[in-house]
Amino acid sequence: MTLAFIHAVFTIHLRADQIVIGTAINFLAVGTTGYLFTDIYGERGIPPDVPTIPDISLGGLKDVYFIGPIFGNLNLMIWLSFAVLVLSWIVMFKTPVGLRLRAVGEHPRAADTVGISVYLTRYLAVTTSGGLAALGGAYLTLGFIHNFDQNITGGRGFIALAALIFGKWRPFGAFAAALLFGFSSALGDRLPSYFAAGSSVPQLFNILPYLLTLIAVAGVIGRSIPPAAIGRPYTKQ
Repeated sequence: MTLAFIHAVFTIHLRADQIVIGTAINFLAVGTTGYLFTDIYGERGIPPDVPTIPDISLGGLKDVYFIGPIFGNLNLMIWLSFAVLVLSWIVMFKTPVGLRLRAVGEHPRAADTVGISVYLTRYLAVTTSGGLAALGGAYLTLGFIHNFDQNITGGRGFIALAALIFGKWRPFGAFAAALLFGFSSALGDRLPSYFAAGSSVPQLFNILPYLLTLIAVAGVIGRSIPPAAIGRPYTKQ
């Protein structure tokens, strides 16, 4: 959230280019986390007693055919993501806060005219997005892999951005796109087992999530219309 706030300062008040600043902050994050990791743990790596995010076991559901293996033993962060999905849709489309947020994204001048603080709304939105991204990183390191290394996300943050575009800028659409990208990643992990040992063909399947990302961003599958004022600095008059 701190890095997101820094991004907000540069893009909202200093009116810098969002892509340039976002790229710079990504490199800053990689360097900072790598330095802190080495400084704290050194060559020993992460000790085995670091707390992890637990899985939630649903005893009665685990033995149900097809459904059990999917939902019977999910990580706490995944259940939290379901709650965040529903909550974000309610906030965006059923509350005055969401109406103000969408107004600022579509027509900030009109929103400012009726008394909505464009700067405050954008600061809160960008900072909150940083917190949601941090939850994704927490799941990856503490809930799924139980480890950390430099650039551990492997570009998944950019895939998340593609999921938002692919999902037509809607919570449930982005969630469905994320499931599609996750399915392609899982498929890339499992298909190589059907090939002979030493074959280089299985490595090609690892590009599936990124190939889908390119397809989504290129707009091959339908046109995705973003908020009208996205990426445009606003100057109060």
